[in-house]
Amino acid sequence: MNPYLEILRPGNAVMAVIAIFLMAIISGKFTFEVLMAAVVVFLVTGAGNSINDYFDHKIDAINKPQRPIPSGRISLKGALVYSISLFAVGIIIAFAINLLLGIIALSSSLLMIYYAQDLKTKCLIGNLSISFLTGLCFVFGGIAVEQIAVSIYLGFYAFLMTMAREIVKDMEDPEGDKEEGATTLPIVYGNRISSLLAALFMIIASVTSPILYFMGVFSVFYLPVLFLAIVIFLYSAMSILKDQSMENSGKISKRIKLGMAITFVAFAVGSPFLWSLLVK
Repeated sequence: MNPYLEILRPGNAVMAVIAIFLMAIISGKFTFEVLMAAVVVFLVTGAGNSINDYFDHKIDAINKPQRPIPSGRISLKGALVYSISLFAVGIIIAFAINLLLGIIALSSSLLMIYYAQDLKTKCLIGNLSISFLTGLCFVFGGIAVEQIAVSIYLGFYAFLMTMAREIVKDMEDPEGDKEEGATTLPIVYGNRISSLLAALFMIIASVTSPILYFMGVFSVFYLPVLFLAIVIFLYSAMSILKDQSMENSGKISKRIKLGMAITFVAFAVGSPFLWSLLVK
């Protein structure tokens, strides 16, 4: 893979873009603004990943020498210039769509830089930052399609699911995080407290998410798909409470990611727009 594409971690960037297209599906609005918003999210998310590698280059040289910077395929200065350029282009495009999206893109970019430089090693603050940014992708898309209230609901659930996964991911390799100078939740308070908090986020998301159907946000098709995700989340919550080992934490992290993907599918199939097409 081209190193300038690889450093963006395109898989992660595309996942962020999915939030924009989900809002388009839910609203039934497939406009040029939606496409431009998706481009902004891809660029800014990719730039965030790139700037993260810039600040982590010394650690990656030991733990992940195959990455673009430590492998020498991209220079340190080149990675910095590349990251800032992507941030700038994304922000300019966002301002071209409208003022509010421009402000959000600018603020998110600054938060990503601060996260990469400092916040990611802080207890819970790094987790909160990533989860907030994940939820904000939905709000960004909601503003583009003029469905702000709905996007806030979905952003809230994306936040809950991401928080659970971020905490569990920190439980996978606490010793490695210690060597990097991180003060993650498992390092500071232990795996038991961490598992309780991760399970709490999963349970809250599972118990409350059907409310979106009763609020009229989604059609009845939302429920059966959501039920599958709920089963995964509740099973994962019970599993992490019973076993906080690194091996099980790795498994639970993958299950939460699967549950998130299924939840996003539920958002799509339960959208009123798709329901109206079926009725016709």
